[in-house]
Amino acid sequence: MDRVDVVDNIEVSYGDYVTTEGPNSTESVFYFYQDEQLTFLYILFSLIVLGNTLVVIVICATKSRKSRMHIFILNLAIADLSAGLINVLTDIVWKNTIDWYAGNVGCKVVRYGQGVVTYASTYALVALSLDRLNAIARPLSFSGDRLRIRILIGLAWSLALVFSIPMLIINRLMLVNGKWQCWIEFPQQWVWRLYMTSICIVLFFIPAIVIAVCYIIIVVIIWRKTSLSAASEKPSQYVKTGGQLYVAANNSRFRDGSASSRGVIPRAKMKTIKMTLVIVLVFIVCWSPYFIFDLLSVYGYVPNTQDSAALSTFIQSLAPLNSAANPIIYASFNTKMCVDLFRCKVNSRYNSSPVNTTNYTSYSSKAPRRHLCD
Repeated sequence: MDRVDVVDNIEVSYGDYVTTEGPNSTESVFYFYQDEQLTFLYILFSLIVLGNTLVVIVICATKSRKSRMHIFILNLAIADLSAGLINVLTDIVWKNTIDWYAGNVGCKVVRYGQGVVTYASTYALVALSLDRLNAIARPLSFSGDRLRIRILIGLAWSLALVFSIPMLIINRLMLVNGKWQCWIEFPQQWVWRLYMTSICIVLFFIPAIVIAVCYIIIVVIIWRKTSLSAASEKPSQYVKTGGQLYVAANNSRFRDGSASSRGVIPRAKMKTIKMTLVIVLVFIVCWSPYFIFDLLSVYGYVPNTQDSAALSTFIQSLAPLNSAANPIIYASFNTKMCVDLFRCKVNSRYNSSPVNTTNYTSYSSKAPRRHLCD
């Protein structure tokens, strides 16, 4: 998303490039703080690829029936991994070469791919939030779950493919300050404002509003169910069977069954809600500076100076942090799952040894049932 303004002999591009022209000298400065930005991008790329690859491996290695949550997290990890490979890696190469060497067709294809994975990552969160709402609002509805999952995921990627089509049109190879660049240029300022505003609405504000509405409804449902559960409890409950009286308050099975019948949210489901809520909050924190700064810039509230251009390039580099943070959040909420996977791999190697087969068999027979080893 690049634009070029000329103010007081300083030509500033709100993409990744800045060129200064003074009255006595001409200096082309591409990429403010190039070394620092490259170092940051290398670290970011490593975190995105490593983290999301591990998430994909952990979920795919789960031999038991994958839950709806697993499928949506897998879809989000694939989208984030694609964002790292297409967006961040392209940015690294471009910052090293300065010139664009992929030609006009490559410019359009790469920019389109960047748009697709960015939209897909955002709408994967929307699909995840909608699924969590459905899981809370209709906890006993299992019919059509797989079809609903396919529809939500397919709709997320379809919208990403459609909304990225303008990238094929507006991006083109241009000679900018003596260097070939994959560039966007609009003739008038109002076109830039319309373009940036529409991007912010479709990519950030609408998804954020949909997600916020989903979680507001979820909170209301949980609050109501918790209130009904507390109101229905009595100091002591008795069940008469076969002439014997059992204190229901001391019977864990009765408590669990009655709680389930009253619709209290299970602990596992609450855990997934908390995890998705954290993922959504991180999404808002990572993307807010990018869109706020770009909107302020395009509407003229940020001075066109080299410092503001340097700040712009830094803020744009922060946007992919969301793709690096998601696998960390997933691992923090599923530590036992990741540890169990590692133990399964170690135990499988130990079991494959003919010398230790007996010992492993006796050990595994006493060990508790593992979620990932079934």
